[in-house]
Amino acid sequence: MAMKQGKLFINCAVTGSIHIPTMSEYLPITPQQIADEAVKAANAGAATVHLHARDPKTGQPSSDIGLFKEICGEIHRRSNVIQCPTTGGGLGMTPEERVRVVAQLEPELASCNMGSFNFGLFPLLERYSKFKFDWEPKYLEMTRDFIFANTFKSLEVFLKTFRDHGTKPEMECYDVGHIYNAAHMADRGFLDKPFFLQLIMGILGSIQPSVENLLHMKHTADSLFGDDYVWSVLPVGRYQFSLGAVASVIGGNVRVGMEDNLYISKGQMVKSNEESVQKIRHLMEELSLEVATPDEVRKILKLKGKDKTKF
Repeated sequence: MAMKQGKLFINCAVTGSIHIPTMSEYLPITPQQIADEAVKAANAGAATVHLHARDPKTGQPSSDIGLFKEICGEIHRRSNVIQCPTTGGGLGMTPEERVRVVAQLEPELASCNMGSFNFGLFPLLERYSKFKFDWEPKYLEMTRDFIFANTFKSLEVFLKTFRDHGTKPEMECYDVGHIYNAAHMADRGFLDKPFFLQLIMGILGSIQPSVENLLHMKHTADSLFGDDYVWSVLPVGRYQFSLGAVASVIGGNVRVGMEDNLYISKGQMVKSNEESVQKIRHLMEELSLEVATPDEVRKILKLKGKDKTKF
C-alpha cells in the first residue's frame, strides 16, 4: 500500500501545453495571468501548482527560461505554495534543454515524464472551424505523427539533474509501463524515497480513464514500491472530478486545473483554476477528508523548502 497520509493534497495545473487559446477565453497566457491564477488556486487550497509558460502574445507553449523565471518569481513573492515547473519541453529539444528549468531555478518539485508514447491532440481539430492564431491548427496536426520521447538515456539525464539540484521529481506515468520504468530507475539508485507518482489518464495514446484502470495502476505501484511512495491522480477532461473523488477515497492526492480540463461541470466552462480547486476541495471535505497545506506537503514529500529555490 502507498504511504499513509493524515491529510491529502491538491495539485493545480494552471495552463499546460495541451489547450490552445481558441478553446477558452479564460486560459491564462501571460506570465502575470499564470502567476495570478497560481496564487488564487493556492489560496483556494492547492498545495502545489504545476507550471508551464506561454508566449504572452500568441499563447503558444514556450520553454523560454526567462518566462519561467518571471512566473515563478512572482508566485514565490506572493505565496507559500509549492511550485512544480514542467520539464516536458518541446519538439526537438535535448534532455539537457528540457531540464534546464531545474538546473537554473532549482525548484522544490518538478515534473519528470517516465516513458515514451504517442501523444495525440489532433482529434481536437474537428471541433473548431476557426482559430485565433495561425500556429494552433499546425500545433494540433503535428501530434498526428508525434512521439513524446522519454528514453532511459533521457531519464538518466533528468534524474541526475534533479538530484544535483535538490529537486524532487513528480514522476508522470501515462501508462502502466511507466510505473515499471520508475521502479527500474529507483532500483538503479536514481530516486530517493518517498517516490512521488502522478498517474495520468485520458491522453490519446496513453491509458484511458476508468475506475478499473486507476485501481490497476495503483495496485501495480503498490506491488513495486510498497509504502515508500505517494501518489496523485490526473484524469483529463470530464473525468477530472469523478475519478479525483474516487482516488481521494482510497488515499490518493488529486490534480485539477485548466491544463487538464476546461469545464467545471457539463457544458459550463471553468473561468478560473480557483473554481476547480474549490470544487475538488468541497468534494474531498464532504467525504470527511482533510486537505493538506503546502508546509504539510513539504514534510510528506521531504522537500527541501521554499527558501532553497532560486526563484
